Amino acid sequence: MKLRFILSEVGKGLTRNRAMSVAVIIVTFVSLLFVGVAGIAQMQIDRMKDEWYDKIEVSIYMCAIDDENADCDGAEATDDQIAAVRDKLNSADLKPYVKTMYEESKEEAYENFQKQYGDSSLGQWTTADMLQVSFRVKLVDPEQYSIIAEEFSGMDGVSQVQDQREIVEPLFQVIDRAKVMALGLAGVMVVAAVLLITTTIRLSAMSREEETSIMRLVGASALFIQAPFMIEGALAALGGAVLAVAALLAGVHFIIDGWLAQAFQWTAFVGAREVWILAPFLVLAALALSLVASAVSLTKYTKV
Repeated sequence: MKLRFILSEVGKGLTRNRAMSVAVIIVTFVSLLFVGVAGIAQMQIDRMKDEWYDKIEVSIYMCAIDDENADCDGAEATDDQIAAVRDKLNSADLKPYVKTMYEESKEEAYENFQKQYGDSSLGQWTTADMLQVSFRVKLVDPEQYSIIAEEFSGMDGVSQVQDQREIVEPLFQVIDRAKVMALGLAGVMVVAAVLLITTTIRLSAMSREEETSIMRLVGASALFIQAPFMIEGALAALGGAVLAVAALLAGVHFIIDGWLAQAFQWTAFVGAREVWILAPFLVLAALALSLVASAVSLTKYTKV
């Protein structure tokens, strides 16, 4: 009987405050959508780092003929200078940091160059002697690039030390900034959702002030009086969470799977699995948000 009464009161409240309930759903939906976008962005960054950081190498380029780099002064690296770099990479001091090392000769560099540019005028004009010896170094921890850079930058015969992270790091930064922006917008919308839920519940409580007064007189508990209002807010917030999850699934399907994954096939993207991982957290966040806002707003109007 009590459950039936509570549910009937919930239905009355949602009917009386239909416009406000829809507004709560929309604001909750937008705020949780931004939270979900931020979560998806972080998952994408983590996935790309897991995929690429293990493949990323540090390249040590030796001076080539007529190298314009200031450290080379137009002189090609000698065999002794190349051997010094090789020995240092194989030394006990760098062993904890170097996972693997591959030395590419000028002939091998020329062969790879021809595979990419052989049909162009640049490829036909370039000879093996014009290219440089290089070392490809894979680190135990890719984050420790600075150690290799400090050891070899400025060393005799070394033209430059290049970290391949420089190629993908800007992409990580763009995604990370988008994540921060989404979190900022989500924060603003969460505040708006709290205020709107609070206002909606207060209006609902004020419209039923006579009923709640009678319930207080007959000895109804505070929880029994507040339950219908709290359920109203929870249902509206839950509706927003469901819409947010649906929008994230649609975004993954149409934007990520249908566009980004096709255009950028060199990396893996998040999918529906990651959305379903986020979904319970979004639902719990919506319920917590509504219950806290409802409890605060009901203190005055349903006090026993």
